[in-house]
Amino acid sequence: MNLAAISTFLIITIPFFLLTVWALVDVSLKTFPGKGEKVLWWIIAITPFAGWLIYLLIGFRRGVKQNPAA
Repeated sequence: MNLAAISTFLIITIPFFLLTVWALVDVSLKTFPGKGEKVLWWIIAITPFAGWLIYLLIGFRRGVKQNPAA
């Protein structure tokens, strides 16, 4: 692989990786209403390329931030 191919690959993959990490951190900081729903959102969020988008569109508003002082 040449430098241009490596650069293109990194430019495409790094944003997807960072968004996936963001979704996983957000899921871990929230409490969800249903039993097992947090596990479901973990599985969805870890799905490559599309998981973070599904979480952002559907699951982001379902959870409630946990109170860090509790």
